Amino acid sequence: MSEVIIISGSPSATSSSEAALYYLQKQVEKEGLTTSFYSVRDVSPEDLFYARFDSKIIQEISKQTQSAKAVIIGSPVYKASYSGVLKALLDLLPEDVFQDTPVLPIMVGGSQSHLLAVDFAFKPLLSNMKGELLRGVYVLEQFIQKNNSNHPIVNEDILLRLESQVQELIKLIHAASTYVHH
Repeated sequence: MSEVIIISGSPSATSSSEAALYYLQKQVEKEGLTTSFYSVRDVSPEDLFYARFDSKIIQEISKQTQSAKAVIIGSPVYKASYSGVLKALLDLLPEDVFQDTPVLPIMVGGSQSHLLAVDFAFKPLLSNMKGELLRGVYVLEQFIQKNNSNHPIVNEDILLRLESQVQELIKLIHAASTYVHH
């Protein structure tokens, strides 16, 4: 079982949000934690559309997420919110799948006008699923170079906010591990 589960809500394999999530995955792994990366594209459209709760991949994502020490979840901004396909995936997971788990929400959008999508769209959904939410980060698409897998984030402020949130996530994981062992 992986310690940190990363879930991408992008239907595009070449999206900016996915590039940001892969960057965060590398940052977490540099801290010595194991990760698993899941995308909405890993689930068949039929499983999502017909709400196949018992599909093998849905069961795997659910089991991995419930046993994870933390979750990083990201989505592109669509119509001032997370992607519909991500919502379809999350609807198939148990309602409390993020129970007592630190969750770092990441959203990537094309303009500043959707800056509050993390707080007013994404966080209420994740909170309803019982996640312990970190502040989260909204990233402007223009600050991500998708073709630069080692350093895709080209804005220093965004980079610092992402790194700060990863450090906060790591702290929460270690605090939970310390609490469990004592």
